[in-house]
Amino acid sequence: MNTLQCYQWKMATRVLQRFGNGLNQAKNTAQSTGQIVVLSRGLSASNHRNREDSWFKSLFVRKVDPRKDAHSHLLTKNEESNLYKIQFHNVKPECLDAYNQLCEETLPSIHNDKYYPCELVGTWNTWYGEQDQAVHMWRYRGGYPALTEVMSKLRQNKEFMKYREERGKMLLSRRNQLLLEFSFWNEPIPRKGPNIYELRSYQLRPGTMIEWGNYWARAIGYRQHNSEAVGGFFSQIGNLYMVHHLWAYKDLEAREATRNAAWQHEGWDEVVYYTVPLIQHMDSRIMIPMKASPLQ
Repeated sequence: MNTLQCYQWKMATRVLQRFGNGLNQAKNTAQSTGQIVVLSRGLSASNHRNREDSWFKSLFVRKVDPRKDAHSHLLTKNEESNLYKIQFHNVKPECLDAYNQLCEETLPSIHNDKYYPCELVGTWNTWYGEQDQAVHMWRYRGGYPALTEVMSKLRQNKEFMKYREERGKMLLSRRNQLLLEFSFWNEPIPRKGPNIYELRSYQLRPGTMIEWGNYWARAIGYRQHNSEAVGGFFSQIGNLYMVHHLWAYKDLEAREATRNAAWQHEGWDEVVYYTVPLIQHMDSRIMIPMKASPLQ
């Protein structure tokens, strides 16, 4: 049994225990008031086992209702139409300091220039996770037309093209994704530091994005008490059915305390229990903001 299956069984046991406690409480209440509880023959042991077996099977086989709308239209903020780009740059270890300096000299000039309809949301180095990695996130207000406009203008920017040329000498590999933001998450705005940031990335099973969104629309309320929620996104181009949640904490101890506190809220355990089966793979990065990052 792998780690994910062990986690599912642990969560199933927890939910069953809560269900059993509820039944015992109802039974005790009925006995104390003199009521007689009659169990029908339909609730035989064999039928109970069949229902239980069906319930556990539902963890792995889930039905998705047919939709006539694109999932992105149902999950994002249609009225704002922000598009995000996240970039992952794997840097040669010996070049990391020079790479950071190059980014700090170039990226703010694009962010601050109103000629480009884009904003630098944040730029980080990975502390725990993939080493010698930089992560950048950009926002394009106006969606794909804004992205196209920015890319066209940057190709005419000699300073930026020189930056790209120098950057290419320092990289081992790079990849990016285009993202939309979930409607029920906060829009990322600049923060004062110092903070550490956690980027939790989830590769979902195809066809489960709506289900994920429904559960997390409720779950996000349990994770706002320390203002740790920065932004939630899902992919449009790149690795599909990919979700990214971005969190901010003062330090690793605050992260642990905040995450543990979520389990004290009624309903958080059920949300985790029902969303875990939707995940194929998950990953966590702890990141430190660069000096030029609006998220500090």
